[in-house]
Amino acid sequence: MPIERLADLANPATTPRIVFKVGSALLFGAGGVPDREWLASLVAEIAAAHARGQQVIIVSSGAIALGSARLGFAKGGRGSLADAQASAAVGQIALAGLWSDLLATHGIVAAQLLLTLEDLEDRRRYLNASATLGRLLQAGAVPVINENDSVATQEIRFGDNDRLAARVAQAASAQAVVLLSDVDGLYDRHPSEPGASLLEQVKGVTADVHAMASGTSGSGMGSGGMTSKLQAAEIATRAGITLAIANGTHASPLARALGEEIGTLFTPVRRDGARKAWLGGRLRMKGLLVVDDGCARALARGGSLLASGIVEVEGDFRRGDPVIVRDQAGGQLAQGLSEYDAAEIDRIRGARSNQQEELLGYAPRSAVIHRDQLVLL
Repeated sequence: MPIERLADLANPATTPRIVFKVGSALLFGAGGVPDREWLASLVAEIAAAHARGQQVIIVSSGAIALGSARLGFAKGGRGSLADAQASAAVGQIALAGLWSDLLATHGIVAAQLLLTLEDLEDRRRYLNASATLGRLLQAGAVPVINENDSVATQEIRFGDNDRLAARVAQAASAQAVVLLSDVDGLYDRHPSEPGASLLEQVKGVTADVHAMASGTSGSGMGSGGMTSKLQAAEIATRAGITLAIANGTHASPLARALGEEIGTLFTPVRRDGARKAWLGGRLRMKGLLVVDDGCARALARGGSLLASGIVEVEGDFRRGDPVIVRDQAGGQLAQGLSEYDAAEIDRIRGARSNQQEELLGYAPRSAVIHRDQLVLL
């Protein structure tokens, strides 16, 4: 059964497995003190979903905010990378304990998973995370997931838990993700502007949809804004996963969002297979290939990427690394795993297959990126 409205997210028949993402600004009041009353109301709603047969995953921010308050660090623990990592190390214990204690009042066992970008970008580690999530859910536990900020750096991190939630939903084969925010959903312009209208449903995150978003976090406590939520929606909907943005600032926020149907629902634009969904959700590219118009049309028809259509190569990448594919106007077309090193592609770009053996010194492969290792964006 397809998910057609927000109320369907509370239905075990349409949504047997769901991910809820909770941000720092919702969890904590002034001074990094947890808002236990609000959190208890949310946990009661999660327990109700669990009781009616839904398997639930929580992606929770808040470790840095909680740890920095306990350590007395300025700027919410974000004054330096060292402060953030130390704050996370302290806060992760407290955050997991907070969720565990509240879920335990409803007889639910909580599990903690701390993930880095590489855990979901590397295929083997991604499958390991997927297997762990599946077994925990099968056993009746509620996994509580956060980025492992105690070891992540700017170069190897998600940077926000919106995109992490979408990637976790992929790994867990969930049907939906709910991002609890400080606004009701996506508006056609900034919510503070006169005449701003809430979009109830969006099919496909286009350039026009991105233009409606603000990239800043309203609270100053979190790391994401509406832009990161739209990026999460792109990751989710390409994999056949529905994503909702809803206001979490109210008591019992799920009753308001799903019961009263107040929020924005992003419906899937397609359903990629497991491997292509993983490829399409990858966030860190190692290089860039620019292709001509003829190649762009061939890719749109489902073809592989051939050297003859490549006009430019950027980056120092190796065979098997993920690369982005763009057209000459700068539009992103696809991403996939390269069959060649960057230097090899630079030698054979623009060349026909019968010319490539002389340029390479060995028989060429069938494609620079085979269609089985490429996903359209």
